[in-house]
Amino acid sequence: MREFRYEQPPDVAGAVALVAGAPDGAFLGGGTNLVDLMKLGVATPDLLVDVRELTSREITDLPDGGVRIGAGVPNADLAADRRVRERFSVLAQALLAGASGQLRNRATTGGNLLQRTRCGYFTDVTKPCNKRLPGSGCGALEGVHRNHAILGQTLDGPGTCVATHPSDMAVAMLALDAVVRVLGPDGERAVPLAELHRLPGEDPSRDTTLRHGELITAIDLPPLGFPSRYRKARDRASFAFALVSVAAALRVEDGVVREARLALGGVAHTPWRALTAERALVGGPATEDAFAAAAAEELEAATPLRDNGFKVPLARNLVVRTLADLTEGSR
Repeated sequence: MREFRYEQPPDVAGAVALVAGAPDGAFLGGGTNLVDLMKLGVATPDLLVDVRELTSREITDLPDGGVRIGAGVPNADLAADRRVRERFSVLAQALLAGASGQLRNRATTGGNLLQRTRCGYFTDVTKPCNKRLPGSGCGALEGVHRNHAILGQTLDGPGTCVATHPSDMAVAMLALDAVVRVLGPDGERAVPLAELHRLPGEDPSRDTTLRHGELITAIDLPPLGFPSRYRKARDRASFAFALVSVAAALRVEDGVVREARLALGGVAHTPWRALTAERALVGGPATEDAFAAAAAEELEAATPLRDNGFKVPLARNLVVRTLADLTEGSR
């Protein structure tokens, strides 16, 4: 592992100043992803600024009925919080589907959003990867890509990348219209979660729209008020990343969908908000045929690779099953 300097500043502002002043500096939260990447030689920061005890570890009620989640809240505490389980069950379910108990105890809410892809070509420094080394190529494109993206990829040129985002929590928060609160060298700003992650475009090395030195301090969840659910398909029953996952929330009145939230995981470089499917659902009947048609419309844009075309019907079926579960008793 490359040598690095370790700092524990007294406050968040000091942490931001340290990282902003170090081009190769990085924040350290739970370290469940960053430290692994450092051991592999993928991440090589020369400065680590420990923020685990600086960002809030509290979950507080907001006046409108939503909650504010401190960036330092461990995933285990977030999943166990009564308000989260009762008001935002999709989030608690996603967290419990995401990792082992040991990892949930250590991983932070802010850090979870910033996980980097688990693509084997990204984590192996002997393989070509445009995300790790821009311009080197994408080994997964013609290599092993069963678990890779079917939506939003860059399939040619210097930005070629078919990696997927690994977070379960981020998919649920996207469906909940979460807003990320950030502190940086230029002050505070609020970033809708839908605008936090970015598709590969011409520069797959950039996962988010955050500027260097910006630190996530909290995440706000607006009130929901109707049922939600998370469902995940994976190769084994525990501790595996999603082949496809679905975060959904549905308000049904008199058999008609009045409001729909739908996000997919395991299918794109970012958590994927299924806006086309949402528009198709609202105002229509809460039936499995309507759910299947909306999912199919969303997946018309899919461009599967040689070995991951199975994700298209898997995603469609997972959407239908999740939405059907949410409508039981309301039809």
